Amino acid sequence: MSSTDGGTTTPAPAPSNWNLPNALTTLRILSVPFYGWALLVDGGDSVTWRTVAWGIFVLAMVTDKIDGDIARKRNLITNFGKIADPIADKAITGMAFVGLAIIMDTWWMWTITIVVLVREWAVTLLRLSVLKSVVIAAAEIGKWKTMAQALALGFLTLPLLEVDGWLDVPGEITYVAALVLLGIAFVLTLVSGYQFFRDVWKQRHTIRSKAVPADAG
Repeated sequence: MSSTDGGTTTPAPAPSNWNLPNALTTLRILSVPFYGWALLVDGGDSVTWRTVAWGIFVLAMVTDKIDGDIARKRNLITNFGKIADPIADKAITGMAFVGLAIIMDTWWMWTITIVVLVREWAVTLLRLSVLKSVVIAAAEIGKWKTMAQALALGFLTLPLLEVDGWLDVPGEITYVAALVLLGIAFVLTLVSGYQFFRDVWKQRHTIRSKAVPADAG
């Protein structure tokens, strides 16, 4: 809100970094090592700790949605939040990819993990550094990528192949479905990454071409 006094406009003060959305974001970052530890207890064979890891992951994904909604609704968007929020997201998903790659120990899972992490952190670092003057709106395919990625990692965090009895068959079916979601997420990651870097190149090229006549004059 802004107020006027004698025809002058006073800008609203910037929101404090000490707010609920930033607190939730910080908790997500702090939860990453606990999630990784719980996921890898006994080499990933502990049903109990894999379930705990799943709970931490789900809470992280839910609070990610909640803190963003609160920040926008209450106008609590801060510079800290702009930096910490994407770092929190990439940290928890990155830990999930690495942890699951360690557990599965297959060439294809390590390949997916490396490619996804390089893409995710490259995009994040670009957004936080050189792209301050270039606005790249989040593409719809990126939102689908995030959803597929979260579902795949969430399901794979569960001890789907470690359970016995009546949960054995449902666990195997869910595991296969999770791998399908992981494949979809991987493809969407590549496509959205290509679109992002393409749009960055186009916008920076446009900015430079507009600046040339001004400099020349």
